[in-house]
Amino acid sequence: MSVEKRTPIPVKEAISRVMKQNVEVRKTQVKLDDSLGYVLAEDIVATYDIPRFNKSPYDGFAIRSEDSKGASGEHRIEFEVIDHIGAGSVSNKKIGKNQAVRIMTGAQIPEDADAVVMFEQTVESETTFTIRKPFEHFENVSLKGEETTTGDIVLQKGQHINPGTIAVLATYGYTEVPVAMKPSVAVIATGSELLEVEDELEPGKIRNSNGPMIKALAESFGLEVGAYKIQQDDLESSIQVVKEALSQHDMVITTGGVSVGDFDYLPEIYKAINADVLFNKAAQRPGSVTTVAFANGQYLFGLSGNPSACFTGFELYVKPAVNKIMGAKACYPQMIKATLMEDFTKANPFTRFIRAKATLTPAGATVVPSGFNKSGAVVAIAHANAMIMLPGGTRGFKAGHTVDVLLTESNAFEEELLL
Repeated sequence: MSVEKRTPIPVKEAISRVMKQNVEVRKTQVKLDDSLGYVLAEDIVATYDIPRFNKSPYDGFAIRSEDSKGASGEHRIEFEVIDHIGAGSVSNKKIGKNQAVRIMTGAQIPEDADAVVMFEQTVESETTFTIRKPFEHFENVSLKGEETTTGDIVLQKGQHINPGTIAVLATYGYTEVPVAMKPSVAVIATGSELLEVEDELEPGKIRNSNGPMIKALAESFGLEVGAYKIQQDDLESSIQVVKEALSQHDMVITTGGVSVGDFDYLPEIYKAINADVLFNKAAQRPGSVTTVAFANGQYLFGLSGNPSACFTGFELYVKPAVNKIMGAKACYPQMIKATLMEDFTKANPFTRFIRAKATLTPAGATVVPSGFNKSGAVVAIAHANAMIMLPGGTRGFKAGHTVDVLLTESNAFEEELLL
């Protein structure tokens, strides 16, 4: 079998080719309690105003503002307390001149009241209180519809559902939520040198770490994952395994078997299933031999067999594709600027992604490479929460330089809360 020629393309172009493909965003309904991590498939429109009524943002007394005119330290004005209401209750008493209703946070303002006096602004006695300042019309009042009015789009199609989103959906009574279906993923770890996790080590063999890692990365999205095996010395059975995986799942990820060599079957497999190869080499380190193909609306990712390169390929190409399949507006990983705290003197002919530890300090974000940084490294991945991205064509960076950092964990920082 001949060695396939590979021409590297820029990482930005590689990502663009992945994201340009036409994929079907399929809608479904999930229970509100199960909707975390999904993407909304429809706009959510306000069916009523928020707040629904004028309400008190404080514990205090509801008054008529006109009765407070002229109040001062030398001329305190007294009010009679005629009722007491808590959140969820409504007073049916009519407030007259210099009368007030004791009110709790969130409670509806009585009909004739138009201001709230906080407890700490009063001097109380048993059934009365006095104030020393005048209050304006609607002072200390949360007005009906000031946050949202009926007909407003409060959540947008393509928005990831987080706890705040769930609070809004619950507010409007959504027990079922319209969402995009999550893609299912087939993971195929190739390589005749691989042992299963439970196997005893043998000369020349290594345990399969990429398969469990990719499975965990996919499951962090809440994706269904299926594991498959390829016997790399048999092209025909390899084709059948990939076909079976495609028939059962929405995307296929192979790890290993994508490096240049006489035993690379992936190009033949892609031909056999009439896949369009989007690229087979990217100008990046690690993971330059990453391959992505597309067949009948389905992605096939050929990630490197080296653990660090495999991880990098998932972050750069698989994650955005998963978000695209879910119809998300925000598809790309979060990037920040950070100060490099150690020299990294290695020249970068290609864009280099370095596993790193990012930290948030009072002066801003800092970042340091997380240990051994060759493409086959495994342990360094476990101690990283980010990747430093160094552009190609540079001769290394010194401590103190500002660099681009791609965050790979949602809870990336380990900073202390500074109060």
